[in-house]
Amino acid sequence: MECFVQWKTICSMLASNTKKIYLDNASTTPIDSRVLEAMLPYLSDYFGNASSLHSFGTTVKESLDNFRSQLAGFINAQSDEIIFTSGGTEANNFALKGIAFANRSKGNHIIVSAIEHDCILNTCKWLESQGFYISYVPVDSDGLVDMEKLKRFINARTTLVSVMHANNEIGAIQPIEEIGRLCRERNVYFHTDACQSFGKIPVDVVSQNISLMSLNAHKIYGPKGVGCLYVKKGVNITPLLHGGGQEFGLRSTTENIAGIAGFAKAAELCMNEMGTEIGRITHLRNKLVEGLQNKFEDFYINGSMTHRLPNNLNFAVHGLEGETIRLLLLLDENGIAVSAGSACSNNDTSKSASHVLQAMGKDPFEARGAIRVSLGRFNTEDDIDHFLKTILQEINKLSSIFSKT
Repeated sequence: MECFVQWKTICSMLASNTKKIYLDNASTTPIDSRVLEAMLPYLSDYFGNASSLHSFGTTVKESLDNFRSQLAGFINAQSDEIIFTSGGTEANNFALKGIAFANRSKGNHIIVSAIEHDCILNTCKWLESQGFYISYVPVDSDGLVDMEKLKRFINARTTLVSVMHANNEIGAIQPIEEIGRLCRERNVYFHTDACQSFGKIPVDVVSQNISLMSLNAHKIYGPKGVGCLYVKKGVNITPLLHGGGQEFGLRSTTENIAGIAGFAKAAELCMNEMGTEIGRITHLRNKLVEGLQNKFEDFYINGSMTHRLPNNLNFAVHGLEGETIRLLLLLDENGIAVSAGSACSNNDTSKSASHVLQAMGKDPFEARGAIRVSLGRFNTEDDIDHFLKTILQEINKLSSIFSKT
């Protein structure tokens, strides 16, 4: 027993000395210390309910209005077009269900892309059970929406088109301005899930012709459990939550003021630093691509490198696609966190292959074999160097195992 305890102690010491590198920022990001500092007063001194009439409530209500106005400004919206939610999943559910039921007298047809986040696709499955008809517009081999198919899909019964701004797995940036313009011409609402793009690349709801847009905080170094849905004035939408009438009667519940404070601060930092951060992150990603190309002859990239978020790289190595999960675990043992795709998809035990990669034409084997590296604010060139050294070491181990079988 004593030897076992000593061994556990040694293992713990070794683990604590392992260099930790987080390269999974598309799933979530660490809270920036400046964001945490902005949240703290609303977890202690300013704890009032924004709906209360006394000074504890009115002080918080004033802050809430300021945060709402600040976030609206970042996307060129008006303050009363921002509806706070518990995050991107709720915002996406709210957009699809709210538009579907509010506009049922006009039509029961909704169009989404084949590579949407699971919360969009699963909402669509549920809407189908409620009598709505869903069309799934295909994408090309780079993961970009087929605009000609989209034009043909829109008909007199279509009430909504929902296409994400940037994909969470492959980082593909969709032509949302063009899609928005098409929807405006056809008198159809356009919703975009911008949870991955917001804070990384510019977003403008006016110039991009957006009717509804989902955002969240935990992808931009803010807290989990808070986001918002932009709803353009005049859009006919049914509330998702009913109650005391908060959020202009569209989302009744006591507002998460500390989370909203963090959301606003996180967005502010991203906007202020976006110009330099795009260049820095792109440099790190290109260094990563060059390093992988030099080390692995059979290395390939999934998705467009032209229309892509600067922090995203989705790749695989021919012949080793079946060992992706083992490779991820080996990297984790070395203190490196990457992913095999969407974090939310890991909760779905009914499938093991990426629906995004399959929609791009990859076979099920290839669609199970991708690694997603998503860079962030706190990553450095040393992180890239260490990752390249470690992945070469671990893939050589796997290659050695394969050569003997």
